[in-house]
Amino acid sequence: MKTKILGVIFFFGMLTTFAQTVDYNTKKDYIAKGYDVVAYFDNQAIEGKKEFTGTYDSIKFKFSSEKNLKTFNASPEKFIPQYGGYCAYAIAEKSKKVDIDPKTFEIRDGKLYLFYNSWGNNTLNTWKKNNVKGLQSKADKNWEAMNLE
Repeated sequence: MKTKILGVIFFFGMLTTFAQTVDYNTKKDYIAKGYDVVAYFDNQAIEGKKEFTGTYDSIKFKFSSEKNLKTFNASPEKFIPQYGGYCAYAIAEKSKKVDIDPKTFEIRDGKLYLFYNSWGNNTLNTWKKNNVKGLQSKADKNWEAMNLE
């Protein structure tokens, strides 16, 4: 009996050890600085409202309408920004978690990418001028390695 109990404890301990937690960019206490992640898929950068707040993976999201909140709740994984909501270009090129400008975004291949845009450095423009597919692949690999550290 002791062996079975120890086995179960070991098993769940290993699950906890290997469970990954994503480091989300939650400046201003919300992902995407409180912008509506559903609205991005309609090509709109709209700041969400507190009365339409939802959570996923213990992270808070704001939405511009009850409709968008319901859409998000129906399949939240679809709307989660890539790379935890950090600048996609910085993840790809520097393996660094850099804050974003929530108005600077791209929907590509059904995924939301956010970018830094300040002091004349719009990384979305740089992203688009380069091999985007190559940058995506590089960012995916870098993000995975960053979350294993």
